Amino acid sequence: MTEISLNVLDVAENSTRAGASLVTILVDVDTAADTLTVTIRDDGCGMTPEQVSRVTDPFFTTRTTRKVGLGVPFFKMAAEASGGSFSITSAVGEGTDVKAVFGLSSIDRMPLGDISTTIQNLIIYHPESDFLYRYTYDGRSFTLDTRELREILGGIPLDTPEVAQYIMEYLTENKSETDGGAVI
Repeated sequence: MTEISLNVLDVAENSTRAGASLVTILVDVDTAADTLTVTIRDDGCGMTPEQVSRVTDPFFTTRTTRKVGLGVPFFKMAAEASGGSFSITSAVGEGTDVKAVFGLSSIDRMPLGDISTTIQNLIIYHPESDFLYRYTYDGRSFTLDTRELREILGGIPLDTPEVAQYIMEYLTENKSETDGGAVI
């Protein structure tokens, strides 16, 4: 994958397939610590200890439609190639927590990419799940929580074109205000 946001998309898609009702995505840029940390948590079905131990093996997947699972191994490799780290914890019936730390200034770190479009796509294409997204840049942050949006909108679906457009504008404008337009 060419950008971190595509890794986020892949792991969050795994969360929705695991039956998560809430997927939390945290992106934290800390220039003083020279880190970009991405955390993806879900309350899906979780994994057994054996599955957790094998999830970073590209030739292991629980899906029956294919024989390889490259998303998590690529995410791990990308974080570690930048001098960062990767961890995954999970418990059956409780969910999964994936954390990738990237060396922010590493020449080997892929760009964050279009995280706003990634988050918008997750929201509009997975109406059965809620998403909590928080973007933090040097201590400044903003949050989008679909549970709050649903409460405000009443019965209006999040994939309604006007709502989807609002979500995209909210994400784009708030990211720019939070990081001052920094290219990450």
